[in-house]
Amino acid sequence: MSSTSAKYDVSQYSVDTLLGYIKGGSIAIPDIQRPFVWKAKKVRDLIDSLYNGYPIGYLIIWHNETVKLKDGSSAVGKKILIDGQQRVTALMTAIVGQKILTENYEEKIIRIAFNPIAEKDDERFAVQTPAHVNSPMWISDISEVFKPDFDSFEFVNKYVEKNPSVSAKIVNQAITHLSGIANCQIGAITLVPQLDISEVTEIFVRINSQGKRLNEADFAMSKIAADESYGGNLLRKAIDYFCHLAVDPAFYHHLELVDKDFMLSPYGTKMKWLKDINDDIYDPEYNDMLRVSFMHQFSRDKLGDLVSLLSGRDFIERTYKEEIIEDSFKKLNSGILNFMNEYSFKQFVLAIQSAGFISTKLINSMMTMDFAYTLFLILQNSDHVPKTEIKRYIQKWFVLSTLTGRYISSPESQMDRDLRSINTKGFLEFFLENEAALLSDTFWSVRLVQNMETSSINSPYFNTYLAAQIFFSDHSLLSNSSKVEHLITVAGDVHHIFPKEYLKKNGFDDKSLYNQVANYTYLDTTVNIAVGKKAPNDYFNQALAACNSTGQSGWIIKDETSFWQNLGENCLPNRIVTMTATDYPDFLRERRMLMAKKIRAYYEKL
Repeated sequence: MSSTSAKYDVSQYSVDTLLGYIKGGSIAIPDIQRPFVWKAKKVRDLIDSLYNGYPIGYLIIWHNETVKLKDGSSAVGKKILIDGQQRVTALMTAIVGQKILTENYEEKIIRIAFNPIAEKDDERFAVQTPAHVNSPMWISDISEVFKPDFDSFEFVNKYVEKNPSVSAKIVNQAITHLSGIANCQIGAITLVPQLDISEVTEIFVRINSQGKRLNEADFAMSKIAADESYGGNLLRKAIDYFCHLAVDPAFYHHLELVDKDFMLSPYGTKMKWLKDINDDIYDPEYNDMLRVSFMHQFSRDKLGDLVSLLSGRDFIERTYKEEIIEDSFKKLNSGILNFMNEYSFKQFVLAIQSAGFISTKLINSMMTMDFAYTLFLILQNSDHVPKTEIKRYIQKWFVLSTLTGRYISSPESQMDRDLRSINTKGFLEFFLENEAALLSDTFWSVRLVQNMETSSINSPYFNTYLAAQIFFSDHSLLSNSSKVEHLITVAGDVHHIFPKEYLKKNGFDDKSLYNQVANYTYLDTTVNIAVGKKAPNDYFNQALAACNSTGQSGWIIKDETSFWQNLGENCLPNRIVTMTATDYPDFLRERRMLMAKKIRAYYEKL
């Protein structure tokens, strides 16, 4: 069936035909060589879906003669699989028994076991374990059934010998049904070869595959990996390996064994420092690394533009030029090297942490982190502001962006506008204009207070309040020993100031009321036990009385000055010591205003 716009055709392939085309090279997989990221259970689910006749989503195929294949040849006369590689790889390992490359860059076969006598509620497919290998009822590896020399009659007889109470007819029907997977139809959208790169990019982004929206970062990685003239494949490895090492530093020693050539390259040397880092405040994925590298080098954000530039597109003349490809790879390479620079990365992370954002719990948006790091790299390599001021401006912009949700809705468009504005005006003018416009007195005294009216524990406003407490080295409520920083990173949870059970008992039984963030605070274990389900006027008066007592009370603070100071640190009005359930609505309003004032004082102190 041909589309009315003639940009693609829709076809159906049987599983057997598709895998035959893959093995024969008629449909080729580009030289992306990125690891198979599906969990083994997802391979099991894919086989189960095919067995039960459920659709598994469309593949996207493109005829593009410039793409390099896994065997190093060009794609002349062949079709390229640009989406669906995880599904096809799953079929190749489960049905053909082909080795795949895991997330840890190790080769293995994912074997799927099959129970031919499973009834309605029984598990029919499973990821192979020793129990399946040793069980007479399970076929431990379905790939045996799909081998050319498989003899169904002989197999069924042997199975029945091992399981005498089983019906040969039922087993035979199940085996026939299983082997029928080879005839299941898979839809394929084939993009016509006449499309230019911008149209292919647009289609790639718009078409959904198994419910997951494709993104331009995936396509950019394909373009990078397909390049053999300007070091694209090595660059692709650098991106993948850096992202993996950021999460798993121990992976470095594995790389030293399995990819020695890469480790001797400039990229391998540049990322060696990651093996000793265990900080996870900023663990970028490949789309983050691409975006930051592209933004600070090209002053653009849309990764679709990167794909076009790596293909040589001249946006003014609307033509394609080899020199643009060369220049784009050169600039992207510089961007990647800047991104993975030890000094830059560590200084950026230190800036965010010293602003109080010491845990991933407090980070609401990776896009906001990405732009902050982009800004850091731009300022590091320019004279927009003195080098000694970079850290302060990064902190302020990160907090401003977090509080205003700047990169939450349509982040790419906003980032693109910001980059162009910085490029035109310079950073300082750009920053001061936005600070004045976005963080007015009305924002601090009205809008931020309103935004704090939420029950979301992951609210960026509450997280920024906690960052402010960390920045000011505040102690947790009713403690002169435990700091908020310690409880967030090591051994604490948020608790209710007006205890939940106390509020429910007094008519506030709506979650959205008793779970308001203005009712949250960090408590250490000793204080939390002492608070229990008591009314605020009860336990705060107990804690206050303990300040004037020489005996053992269970409360930690032992002097009144520290007591009232602690209430202030935790944004509690002094009259909390007299409050009961009837005061709860007033308490929420007062505390939101106090929290907003603290956040403002924190921002202005940065």
